[in-house]
Amino acid sequence: MREIDVNRITEEVARLCRDANYSLPEDVFNALKQALKTEQSPAGRQALEQIIENARLAQSEQLAICQDCGATVVYLEIGQDVHIIGGILYEAVNEGVRRGYHEGYLRKSMVNRPFSSRVNTGDNTPAVIYTDIVPGDKLKITIVPKGGGSENMSRLFMLTPSRSRQGIIESVVKAVDEAGSNPCPPIIVGVGIGGTAEKAMELSKKSLLRKVGEHNPDPETAELERELLERINALGIGPQGYGGTVTALGVNIEIFPAHIASMPLAVTLQCHAARHKEALL
Repeated sequence: MREIDVNRITEEVARLCRDANYSLPEDVFNALKQALKTEQSPAGRQALEQIIENARLAQSEQLAICQDCGATVVYLEIGQDVHIIGGILYEAVNEGVRRGYHEGYLRKSMVNRPFSSRVNTGDNTPAVIYTDIVPGDKLKITIVPKGGGSENMSRLFMLTPSRSRQGIIESVVKAVDEAGSNPCPPIIVGVGIGGTAEKAMELSKKSLLRKVGEHNPDPETAELERELLERINALGIGPQGYGGTVTALGVNIEIFPAHIASMPLAVTLQCHAARHKEALL
């Protein structure tokens, strides 16, 4: 049994909150540069140039890539041979978010009573935390600041099995088309298929952690990713909605077995500021 003190977790979460908001992952940055090479629309290329320059400045100056520093989504993969000591795990995570957003001068966006008073919590807590128990004696922490503009474009379709593959294509393309410029394209499209309603939504969001251009290892699913990307980019929405050939940088699909009467389909859109950082303790 390996022990990990909560103070170490708090420190890592605080650092990851800052780093995630300041620096795009290398795969996303490279995908944006590749999009600039292939985009055919002059307005779309100009938008991409500004997006890339903004990302460069944010990293060099240690400033937030976007004024919307997001809800803090946290994925914890806890080895079954890990023992957390010195406090409560979720409290340690939230303290890390609190410190990271304060020390990093990051906008706090979480509000209590979302249907009435909507009073800002003042520290961007509580985080949205997902926990998986995995083999081993390590703790993996992944921080994902999820902006409101793209999150508001999330969709859940409870399809019947008869809709099959074509129904999935039509629904995902429709979700992107109706979202238009709202999620700040070029986007990454996360798709979850199967499970239950909430499981499909979780799959679609977690799929966004996969590197841009890295397809699902299942050949059938990978082919669906490629077809969806082609169909989405044919919509002509383009960077920031100015029109063009690059509406999405990638489509990531995760699947899970489903009930015989169900085919849940979830779509989570991620803006071009596809921020996430991870650490292994």
